[in-house]
Amino acid sequence: MTDIILTQSEAEALISMPKYRVDDTEWEYPSLGGNVSVPLIGENRREAFLLDVSRSRIDLSRGNHQDRARQIIILVRLDIGGAPHRNPDGDEIPSPHLHVYREGYGDKWATRIPANLFPDVEDHWETLHDFMRYCNIADPPRFVRGLFT
Repeated sequence: MTDIILTQSEAEALISMPKYRVDDTEWEYPSLGGNVSVPLIGENRREAFLLDVSRSRIDLSRGNHQDRARQIIILVRLDIGGAPHRNPDGDEIPSPHLHVYREGYGDKWATRIPANLFPDVEDHWETLHDFMRYCNIADPPRFVRGLFT
């Protein structure tokens, strides 16, 4: 686990902070087995973030999106098509599920995804855009769809 620990209020402030793309680069949406980390900048211009997008090599329905702060702190991660997650209290959360930073636990807790915010997780392209809205990415990076998106 990382030595950098945020308070819950610090994490919530980072999650809700508007984030912007750093330039006009067109990022290729990952193909099978691929991943990309896209730099973002916070509204205050002092906080740097990363938007990570990855896809499974074999299972087309599997992948994840995550929003990181300070290079290593996972603020929000959406896991799609994978195994269920067991929380520290023993509860098992089926996939897809959402991890949101929790003080003292980092990204170790998962919850069911809010269906009203992620209406079609089988559509990875639309889910990426839903995730960027959820993470308050006000000026999202430009992604180019590939053959398998």
